[in-house]
Amino acid sequence: MVEAVTDDNFNEKTSQGVTLTDFWATWCGPCRMQSPVVEQLDDEMSDQVKFTKMDVDANPKTAQNFGIMSIPTLMVKKDGAVVDTLVGYHSKEQIQKVLAQYA
Repeated sequence: MVEAVTDDNFNEKTSQGVTLTDFWATWCGPCRMQSPVVEQLDDEMSDQVKFTKMDVDANPKTAQNFGIMSIPTLMVKKDGAVVDTLVGYHSKEQIQKVLAQYA
């Protein structure tokens, strides 16, 4: 299951290995389409990538710090450094292709 993270624990939870964070909001239609894709990837790739999600309405500080203006945004970090960002809805195959570069 994709772990929900907050402004308080985001850096700690995404500081090691390869992580993908799904920045979303409950009112966002494309976010609701993206969420099952991220869940499916978590089921298939959790041994290589840690998947997290952050509600930007409940946790605006982190989104602001990273300049996230549109959601869904998928942020890929490797050992705590941002290595890729995907804005808008992306298919499972598109996300896998990006993650394969880092995992």
